[in-house]
Amino acid sequence: MPLILKFRPVSLFFFLFLSTVLFTSTGIAEEKLTPLDLQIKTLAEKCRDELQHELDALLTSNKLTQAQLFDTFYIPIPNTSPQKYHTQYDKITDDIFRIILDKYLAADRHILFVVAVDRNGYLPTHNSKYSRPLTSDPDYNTKHNRTKRIFNDRTGLAAARNTKPYLLQKYSRDTGEMLADLSVPIKIRGKHWGALRIGYRR
Repeated sequence: MPLILKFRPVSLFFFLFLSTVLFTSTGIAEEKLTPLDLQIKTLAEKCRDELQHELDALLTSNKLTQAQLFDTFYIPIPNTSPQKYHTQYDKITDDIFRIILDKYLAADRHILFVVAVDRNGYLPTHNSKYSRPLTSDPDYNTKHNRTKRIFNDRTGLAAARNTKPYLLQKYSRDTGEMLADLSVPIKIRGKHWGALRIGYRR
């Protein structure tokens, strides 16, 4: 004789209740931005907009071509540890980006760095405080000369390739610091170039 299993019908009310609980739990699990996060996000967007404006002006004036700006042929800089690279545009961004990046670095005491990276995590121009002259000490260079490196760690690539309005991550820096990393995408004439990243203490 076949076994017949009997189930009590689930009420529509219970089903709706369960669905509501599951949906609400999913929403609660998403971390909300604190007032500091929102402030950093606003700064990131303003800095990103300034950089995009400057890059667009360079393209318009033919001082830089779109092919050069999206260049991913990274030329190793000899005798650098950690390894550094040149591109067709990094000397130009040294002249233009650093002034803007330093301005936003000084905007809030919680901020440790403000940088722009391409989609592969390449950082052509860093803040002045992280662009000190190179020495023969790799540990010193890691802490004080962080420019022109490729930050393709998990956090770095996620920030560089994110195309949503913003991305907030926890960042374990190679200097031993644990920071918050908020990034916003940089787009040049509709094409995704990379991201503006701000690292800060929450």
